[in-house]
Amino acid sequence: MATRGSSRSRAPRNAGRRRRAWVGYSDERLLEVRLCDLDLRIERTPVARHVRRLYDELAARGVRFRPQVWLSTEWFSPDATPGIAIPFYLAHPRLLRLEARQMLEVEGRTAAACMRILRHEAGHALDTAYRLHARRLWRETFGRWTDPYPDHYRPQPASRSYVVHLDAWYAQAHPAEDFAETFAVWLQPGSRWRSRYRDWPTAAAKLQYVDATVRAIAVRAPRVTSRRRIEPISELTTTLGEHYARKRERFGGGSADAYDSDMLRVFSDDPRYADRPTAAAFLRGLRRELRTTLAEWTGTHAYTVDQVLQGMIERCRKLRLRLAAPPREARTQATLLLTVHTMNCLSLGRHEFRL
Repeated sequence: MATRGSSRSRAPRNAGRRRRAWVGYSDERLLEVRLCDLDLRIERTPVARHVRRLYDELAARGVRFRPQVWLSTEWFSPDATPGIAIPFYLAHPRLLRLEARQMLEVEGRTAAACMRILRHEAGHALDTAYRLHARRLWRETFGRWTDPYPDHYRPQPASRSYVVHLDAWYAQAHPAEDFAETFAVWLQPGSRWRSRYRDWPTAAAKLQYVDATVRAIAVRAPRVTSRRRIEPISELTTTLGEHYARKRERFGGGSADAYDSDMLRVFSDDPRYADRPTAAAFLRGLRRELRTTLAEWTGTHAYTVDQVLQGMIERCRKLRLRLAAPPREARTQATLLLTVHTMNCLSLGRHEFRL
């Protein structure tokens, strides 16, 4: 890969201002800008402070390894490079606002949320750096790292076999995620994992494995030392509009007619209810409240919840459904229905195998 920015000539003092004229653009115009033309850097941004904090936490545990970081489109840790890709929108307030309007939420926006994800991705990076998943005991503890990633997963919220760190019971998604989540809990200062998971034997055993294994390798040099950066923002020529179109498709809510039978248990097309409010209007009135509540409950991306709800609204309109129960009861039933179908849409997205 060619080295970017190799020129030593001094840039004009106002070059940065010219390059970042997009700060004042409308959303419509900003969506036409290519990702590589944003000219973003991690340095001197809030996320840079979070990365330094991550390094301090690793140092406090006696861990020599420091994952490299770079800006890309999403959070991920590549399979062959022990590093962490950080979404570009965290590097500028204008892009944070665009992300919120395009996707209805910003993953990693707060310091606490960003640190949770960084600890998780650091687990992936450390696993790659030391090839821990190739060890027999790793496989016996977490499962086979080589198992295919599912497109969707259905978690068991009551399970005590996994730690709980990121939303959506993410440790249950795949053995690689199980390890990364366990590492994140172990790394987090003040997590008190020994007492917190004392009555969760399987999860506690995983934490004890991480504790013993990481302490054993803490001062060793990593086996994998590649500095290759996968999909850095500076090399991506897609526009912001194209990026968000793909992202919304990825977080879509699935087939709208998949839950017709369930909706007919909540609403009705019986002519006797012709003078009742339409189900579509009823759900539209609750849309913001339901989206916020369900995203928090399930840990699912707010855009996914909104798309599931939009599918329900469209099917209610097409089937000409109306309220058949008192509004309070219908609200409870609709919330349960939305929860079930949102949980069915849980998708993987934080850790991706990118070579």
